[in-house]
Amino acid sequence: MSDALTISGLNCFYGEVQVLHGLSLTLKKGEVLCLLGRNGAGKTTTLKAIMGLVPARAGSIKLGERQLTTLAAHDVPKAGVAYVPQGRRLFAEMTVAENIEIGLMTRAKGKATRDAVLDLFPLLRDRLGQRSGTLSGGEQQMLAMARALCLEPEVLLLDEPTEGLMPSMIAKIRETVAKLRERGVSTILVEQRVDAVLSVADRVTFIENGRARETVSVEALRADPAFVQRYVGVG
Repeated sequence: MSDALTISGLNCFYGEVQVLHGLSLTLKKGEVLCLLGRNGAGKTTTLKAIMGLVPARAGSIKLGERQLTTLAAHDVPKAGVAYVPQGRRLFAEMTVAENIEIGLMTRAKGKATRDAVLDLFPLLRDRLGQRSGTLSGGEQQMLAMARALCLEPEVLLLDEPTEGLMPSMIAKIRETVAKLRERGVSTILVEQRVDAVLSVADRVTFIENGRARETVSVEALRADPAFVQRYVGVG
């Protein structure tokens, strides 16, 4: 399986405080890679660095053979990377349809893309005229993912997509991630809860103090819970 995204020796800072220390990881094409670690370990910063929202002072981020660290942040989505941040960050006063239209405009996509995205989230078809701020938490998460998928990305970055959701909505988010994998989309998933990733991830990278410590298969993680105890602090 070839590489969709490769990060090598990445150093990132907030001001003068270094938060990523030579971080390296590889996302394979068509896989779901989960980043696990304690709060403050550097998981979200890794996603922001990929998107160019936190500049890299050293290191490389490649989408296939294309170097992303030389791109302005607004050009990274156009290159084929979509990001759903923690908290969703929808335009609350805009309708569902208007939020989706913003995603379509970013890469000049049209009706076929819109229809394909809505096929993944049929519930949103019934909410197109509704203001996004009035949706439930799970519906807002679906909309945030739908807007990102309007980019037709090669790589999708999801930051804690199941946070605060009901079990039924969590199941739908997992189902969508699995469908995207079948379509060849490669996904990096940041989660706090191990049970939220075991059914959907292929591999897990443990982040600690801004470093990628170990990457293991989900099967290895199931067989040896000591990984989670070591890097996340829960059983």
